[in-house]
Amino acid sequence: MSPARVTADQNPLRDPRDKRLPRIAGPCSMVLFGVTGDLARKKLMPAIYDLANRGLLPPGFSLVGFARRDWADQDFGKIVYEAVKERARTPFREEVWRTLAEGIRFVPGSFDDDGAFDLLAETVAELDEQRGTGGNHAFYLSIPPGSFATVCQQLERSGLSTPQSGSWRRVVIEKPFGRDLASARELNSIVENVFPADCVFRIDHYLGKETVQNLLALRFANQMFEPVWNANYVDHVQITMAEDIGIGGRAGYYDGIGAARDVIQNHLLQLLALTAMEEPVSFDAQGLRLEKEKVLSAVRIPADLAAGTARGQYAAGWQGGEEVVGYLDEDGVADGSRTETYAAVRLDIDTRRWAGVPFYLRTGKRLGKRVTEIAVVFKQAPHLPFKSTATEELGQNAVVIRVQPDEGVTLRFGAKVPGAQMEVRDVTMDFGYGRSFTESSPEAYERLILDMLLGEPPLFPRHEEVELSWRILDPIERFWEKKGKPPEQYVSGGWGPDSADEMMRRDGREWRLP
Repeated sequence: MSPARVTADQNPLRDPRDKRLPRIAGPCSMVLFGVTGDLARKKLMPAIYDLANRGLLPPGFSLVGFARRDWADQDFGKIVYEAVKERARTPFREEVWRTLAEGIRFVPGSFDDDGAFDLLAETVAELDEQRGTGGNHAFYLSIPPGSFATVCQQLERSGLSTPQSGSWRRVVIEKPFGRDLASARELNSIVENVFPADCVFRIDHYLGKETVQNLLALRFANQMFEPVWNANYVDHVQITMAEDIGIGGRAGYYDGIGAARDVIQNHLLQLLALTAMEEPVSFDAQGLRLEKEKVLSAVRIPADLAAGTARGQYAAGWQGGEEVVGYLDEDGVADGSRTETYAAVRLDIDTRRWAGVPFYLRTGKRLGKRVTEIAVVFKQAPHLPFKSTATEELGQNAVVIRVQPDEGVTLRFGAKVPGAQMEVRDVTMDFGYGRSFTESSPEAYERLILDMLLGEPPLFPRHEEVELSWRILDPIERFWEKKGKPPEQYVSGGWGPDSADEMMRRDGREWRLP
């Protein structure tokens, strides 16, 4: 049996040009480098199965694994099967799996092994002949950035990066896109010397989340928000990505990178750009990128970085009823490491719309709860015609876009408390995707992989955005390094170091408790 073809009403990845039609990828394969990593097992392999199960991949779609393992095709197939059974979001269907499994191949070898890449080229050519992939192949680099150059050069040497007439070759790069501006430029040069710019897809999985995209709909499809989305009415904006977990087994990657490079440079600055951008001429890739680049180029870091930034490192404490160790006691972390697990920064945007409105970005591990949100906090009403005792508990109006885990939007405003007297208190009006729509939101990697296979790039940042983001973060990182002080310790299960709260108090504000 072939995969079920879902209807447009059931399909959250339907074709926006015609809601009656699902967006189905054409003949193609994906070559996955880094198949032994957590990302491949927990996200990429399940997402591919879910796309197949939704009927959004062609019957001949093929998945090729490449790793330094002595595996046969069936060994890799077993790895994919186990990942799908454990992590897939759609029900397991044996007929869908059999169709997908027929196209699974594995090529053993290291990144510097010419013979392995020659064998990969032969395998891809066989898929064109046996599976009808039509010369269309994507190369997904779920590997450390230090290996990008070697793999790209091998793809070029073996002819894998060069498409046949009428076909395409694309490369997908996972973050981080460098560790500073210089390395990002070097990386971009390496990749774009092998693949044309429009064939390079930089993955930021936050941009695939339904709520992030809904931010654009919220702003530009509703007349009620856009007139007040500016410095005349907005007091400040808070963008938070909080995690309640530690680094787990990621010390090899995380130590020396830190929270700012890992999250602020990409995820949070992208959310800032989408929140602050002007309405694009169109919602195609070029229109969106142009407006995001304008915002990022107008960002100004604090003149006093000591007062306008904060960094911390989680100490031992209690999380979810369990005692947890501090960062310095995690396996694989260097003695005396100065890598921050919490980072916060105030940024300003020098445009007519946002002049004078601070944007506060924060991210951290081992915080009070897992949440990612954008909170647009409005100014107090200029005049309240009530007794002061009637509004003692009245705060500021806010629009809060929840990116995860409970995707939705909350409005906070003042309302009268029932009773004989006039008393105004904050209330919330809540919209949740799960309650309002019968169709489920696709997982971010489903959306991004399908967009990449379709060649639709609006959700993928180009190298200009990456470099602008590093221009913002690099001076902050240099300041922290020059300062020479270790990150401030904060208790696991709390909301970060005291310096972050002090940063807000200096401005007469405070962090939201999500």
